[in-house]
Amino acid sequence: MSETTGASYAAAGVDIDAGDRAVELMKEWVRKTQRPEVLGGLGGFAGLFDASALKRYERPLLASATDGVGTKVDIARRMGVYDTIGHDLVAMVMDDIVVCGAEPLFMTDYICVGKVHPERVAGIVKGIAEGCVLAGTALVGGETAEHPGLLGPDDFDVAGAGTGVVEADRLLGADRVRTGDVVVAMASSGLHSNGYSLVRHVLFDRAGMSLEQRVEELGRTLGEELLEPTRIYSLDCLALTRTTEVHAFSHITGGGLAANLARVIPEGLHAVVDRSTWTPGAVFDLVGRAGRVERLELEKTLNMGVGMMAVVPAESVEAALTTLADRGVDAWVAGEIIERGDRATGAELTGDYAS
Repeated sequence: MSETTGASYAAAGVDIDAGDRAVELMKEWVRKTQRPEVLGGLGGFAGLFDASALKRYERPLLASATDGVGTKVDIARRMGVYDTIGHDLVAMVMDDIVVCGAEPLFMTDYICVGKVHPERVAGIVKGIAEGCVLAGTALVGGETAEHPGLLGPDDFDVAGAGTGVVEADRLLGADRVRTGDVVVAMASSGLHSNGYSLVRHVLFDRAGMSLEQRVEELGRTLGEELLEPTRIYSLDCLALTRTTEVHAFSHITGGGLAANLARVIPEGLHAVVDRSTWTPGAVFDLVGRAGRVERLELEKTLNMGVGMMAVVPAESVEAALTTLADRGVDAWVAGEIIERGDRATGAELTGDYAS
């Protein structure tokens, strides 16, 4: 370009027309997530939610969370598959919100790209919208930002924020947990969206595997396994709160099972989870073997086959398991809450995994 030619946004690498086309393509998917409380449509400066719907609450508490999906976006980019990563985003945000017993209300997203490819961006939003439907929440807006020069033309990242509501006297958490409570585990759909920096290092850098490689123990290609969407538990957890007594939930994400469960265990009590009650999926064994990763390191990083846990009183276990089975969620009794006094450490895993 001549130095005498006027500068422009397009010349700097930002394509406004492509952004406008991406918005048009995603409108159909956003409409599918709408709840009666949502006002207006996509394209405003802010999403609107009719808060008068909260008048039925005696003391409504708003719960909020924000998250991304980490380096799992690299798998989506390399495979050229963009309509599943949104499920992961919704799960990371909304399943954090439901842990306190809150009903998800609405969500916004942020998509950052090196170059706007309208169909690609619309595919990402399609996945987010589908995830919102599974979580029972509305997608009320978002932002797509083009960052040429900072990101490559095919690079992208996603993040989101959500809001939910819970009646104050129904707030779940450590204050409700008691000695003798039972820990019910809910199966994960795979790796979910945590630990991918370790997974990518082990499988690609150390083991030299490829995304196209078929792995017999997985029954599909490595790429298909790594891109498996995160299970969204929001409506399953809410169903549990309606059908039986629940004291706490724990969303098993970064940090692993024990560390996340410990976050809802009060001082003086201890959660003991028995590994022999389940068999982690083949992908966890693959990562461990390929990288010679010690079990404790795996457990600090990956969910090991458990995506969500519920802490319920012993008399609620049967109802909880029945509710989850009716909803197609594989669940089982995995542990209990005991008293440890001053020696309490929160949570621990005991025994060996079932073969």
